[in-house]
Amino acid sequence: MFYYISGALAMKGEGYVVIDANGIGYKILTSLYSIEKLSNTGEVKMYTYMYLREDICDLYGFASEEELNMFTLLISVSGIGPKAAVAILSTMSPSDVALAIVSGDTKAITRAQGVGPKVAQRILLELKDKIKNEQMLSGAVSGDDTVPVSFGVSNEAVEALCVLGYSSAEAKHALSGIDMSMDLELIIKEALKKLMK
Repeated sequence: MFYYISGALAMKGEGYVVIDANGIGYKILTSLYSIEKLSNTGEVKMYTYMYLREDICDLYGFASEEELNMFTLLISVSGIGPKAAVAILSTMSPSDVALAIVSGDTKAITRAQGVGPKVAQRILLELKDKIKNEQMLSGAVSGDDTVPVSFGVSNEAVEALCVLGYSSAEAKHALSGIDMSMDLELIIKEALKKLMK
């Protein structure tokens, strides 16, 4: 329904913010990660997701499109609701979640409140398959083989960037010129800097 809402930050609460947009106060449920990223003064922007069920109508929002993409990926996993997704995003940045998924790190995901080992394992299994399918589709559609990416660390970095909503071609292009001997997390952060310019 709403792609984003921008306006003055009227209030910060536990797990939510209120944005005053043209005299209307929108209560937006969000992660601690997003709350920390919002400035306390001036205009702010939240990328939103309307969660509708029989007796629920909640508005979720995040400080970046990458975090919104990760949220929608997480709630696509069977048995994962928006509260669990927000709990995960409150303990880890979107790039850290992507890294945990591609590297199979269930312990990192179980640090989120209310997320046990079985749920974490389900997230890894379902999302890793989705990422691989997305990569195959984007590769077939774009046909972009101009940027060579070696196996191993760089493949994991491509998968992590695809989790954040970038195409395989965009991820490969962002990784070109980055030192692949660095830690995977640093490689992903460097690529994200290039993609967000």
